Amino acid sequence: MKSFDSILQHVNSFHELGETIPAAEFVMKEYGLEHPRFKGFELREKAEPSFILMTTEGEFGQPQIIKIPENTFSFDFVLMLNLLAHEMVHVIQKTTQPYIEDRNEREWQAYYEMLFHKIFPQIPQPSLFHRKLFAKKAIEYYNRMEKGGELQQKYADQKEEVEQLLLSLN
Repeated sequence: MKSFDSILQHVNSFHELGETIPAAEFVMKEYGLEHPRFKGFELREKAEPSFILMTTEGEFGQPQIIKIPENTFSFDFVLMLNLLAHEMVHVIQKTTQPYIEDRNEREWQAYYEMLFHKIFPQIPQPSLFHRKLFAKKAIEYYNRMEKGGELQQKYADQKEEVEQLLLSLN
């Protein structure tokens, strides 16, 4: 893998040329985010610093498309890497059996990955601010699961990890 600075330089070159999709494809390869059921990227409207929307779209069991803002690489690069990893978790969840059909479980798993990078260990840690935000979002999705239900029981140990991380970040 190239150095972080080298990768960032390549991405910035693509970005300056308005080549968002080639930049994203380059990042996917460099950071080991590729998946055989990932169909590709499509662009969506520009994002604002306070609201960056990426989505994974496609039917369960079918190849998935990730829609990214046309100005994706105008923002903090490490944050964008983590958002792409989040979406790739969704690609896995929707294309690899058993499919994760419950939205709360999908989001829980994706935010957990953004905190601990167990699936994509090459992704760098985001800022302290974003780690806190991701931990709070993970807990929010955990709390949306049926109280004391099967999913909460399944992820109880991971929830404890997230809570401990959140305490250590404060």
